[in-house]
Amino acid sequence: IEDRRCLDKLSGSGGSHNAITYCLDMNDRSPVDLTQPDMLQKLDKYMKPLIRPFVYKWAVTQEFTIKHQLDCGVRYCDLRIAHRPNDSSTDLYFYHGVYTTLTVETVLMEIREWLDAHPKEVVILSFSHFLGLSQEEKLTAALNLLNDVKGCYSVDFQEALTLRNLWALGCSVIVSYEHSIAGCHSDLWPHIPYWWANKCKAEALIEAFEHRKQHGRPGGFFVTGINLTEDLKYICTHPTESLKDLVMSTYPTLLSWVKEQTPGSRVGSLNIIAGDFITESHFVPTVVKLNEKLLKWSS
Repeated sequence: IEDRRCLDKLSGSGGSHNAITYCLDMNDRSPVDLTQPDMLQKLDKYMKPLIRPFVYKWAVTQEFTIKHQLDCGVRYCDLRIAHRPNDSSTDLYFYHGVYTTLTVETVLMEIREWLDAHPKEVVILSFSHFLGLSQEEKLTAALNLLNDVKGCYSVDFQEALTLRNLWALGCSVIVSYEHSIAGCHSDLWPHIPYWWANKCKAEALIEAFEHRKQHGRPGGFFVTGINLTEDLKYICTHPTESLKDLVMSTYPTLLSWVKEQTPGSRVGSLNIIAGDFITESHFVPTVVKLNEKLLKWSS
């Protein structure tokens, strides 16, 4: 397959939505992130012992380390970058509800170590959001991130994307960067579109994606995020539940839908499929198995 077409048109890959939330700061040293509603930030400031348990229950999307996720077959990582408020250092972290304890540099070093041990694997790192950074700081962050992944031999945007070609070049990382600066560096790929349904019910999410598929897929890499999104009403009416409870209860329906999908370049085809708690289900094997359909078509 890799000798015939570009990977972005062809393969179905498993992705990790908000990949680095397994190390959110649980010791109350981190404020809630700046994207949260003002009311929540005020409540957290004055009623932290009451509010934080709810924040944590709905903020964690992955429970296992990035190495474990890669071992399980994840090849696309959704990485949301931030500078923590009132932090005098230049360290960058990840965030979702609150900030992580691990820095971006630490996690990238772990990814590099994993790739060194798996030289024929190719991983897509999608850097986005850049909360709390000025335009100048985003440029600096781009250059620093590139330096951190250089040891993994990042893929030039102009390279022909076949696995055999990447193996020959010794390239193993595609770096997608959600900022216009990406166009100034050949090692940075433009932002990879992420289809987000913004639904808290599996049936509504599937309906939204089926409607979207009718208009065709983007021309390059793109992500279909089967991650559900809870709203305040849902959280308040399910006080004893967590995001994991919601996700695991709907995975049978969502994965049944995934099994019916096809990768490839046709209208209605999907490419990367990302989800939450991807190590807790048959998520990755289900996505990867879609590629068998392409093998049948080509034989």
